[in-house]
Amino acid sequence: MHSAGVNLLDSLIRNGEFKIFLPYKPPFPLGHDLAGVVTKVGSKVSKFKVGDEVYSRPADHRIGTFAEFISVKEADLALKPKNLTMEEAASIPLVGLTAWQALVEIADLKKGQNVFIQAGSGGVGTFAIQLAKHLGAYVATTTSSANADLVKSLGADLVIDYKTEDFEIKLKDYDLVLHSNRDPNILDKSFRILRSGGKLISLVGPPTPEFAAELGLPWYLRSATKLLSLGAKRKATRSNTDFSFLFMRAEGGQLGEITKLIEAGAIKPVIDKVFPFEQTNDALAYVETGRAKGKVVVKMV
Repeated sequence: MHSAGVNLLDSLIRNGEFKIFLPYKPPFPLGHDLAGVVTKVGSKVSKFKVGDEVYSRPADHRIGTFAEFISVKEADLALKPKNLTMEEAASIPLVGLTAWQALVEIADLKKGQNVFIQAGSGGVGTFAIQLAKHLGAYVATTTSSANADLVKSLGADLVIDYKTEDFEIKLKDYDLVLHSNRDPNILDKSFRILRSGGKLISLVGPPTPEFAAELGLPWYLRSATKLLSLGAKRKATRSNTDFSFLFMRAEGGQLGEITKLIEAGAIKPVIDKVFPFEQTNDALAYVETGRAKGKVVVKMV
C-alpha cells in the first residue's frame, strides 16, 4: 500500500451506523480506497503480476486499506492510471465507482438530460460533476460561494449557494437527482424538482428492500428496510418518479473504464489534503468536518 483514500464511510462504519448490514467484528482496520504495488499473486490470478501499480475499492468484508498490506480479490482490482500519482489514484475508487454506478449503471444518463448533484465540492460531487459532463448532461449543483469556482471549473453549469439560495426555486423538471443530504426536507424538495418519470438516487438512504435483497440479507432485515423506505417510496409514487438507494460495490471492471477516462483527460482527481500514515485519525476528523474540497488521502510511503 502506498496511499489510501479517506471517506466519511470509514467514520460511519467505525461508529456502527452500518453494523446491521456490515457486521464487522472489532478490532478491524478501516479504509476503502487504495493505490499500491502488487507484491504477490494467487495461483489462479491472470490479470495482474508482481510489480503492477494498481488501485481498488476492496469489497465489503475485505476492507482495511489503512495498513501496509492488504489482500484484494482480482475482480476488484484495476491498473492504476498512468498519468496519476499514487496519492491521486487512491482518491478515486470509492467516489468514482459511486458516481459510475449512479449515473451510468442505474440512471443511464444521456446527453442533454438535466442532473442535480448535491454537495458538488465533496468527494463524490467533484467526480460526479465531471462524469456527468462527459456524458453530455446539464449539471446543477450546490456548494458554498467559496467553492463556486471549483465546481464551475469541473463543468457545473448552474451553481447554487446552499447557504443563501433554495434549489427548489431554481430547478424544475430535472431528469435525475444524486441525493447526498440526510436532511428529510432536502429529500422532499429533491422529489419536487424531478419531472414525471425522473429518478432520485440516494447515497444516504433510507435503504430499500432491493438493496437488502442484493446483499442477501435475511427476511427480517428486508422487512426493516421496507419500513424505513416506505415514506420515500410513497413520495416517489405520488410524483411518478423512481427512488433507489445506492450503497456502491467493488467492481474492478468499472474501475478499468474509469481509468480510460482519466488517462484521456476527461476526469481529474480533486485532492484537498494528504496526511502521513501516522495522522490517519486526524485525516478522519478532517473529513468529518464536511469542509474538504474533493478527497483526503493518507500516504503510507
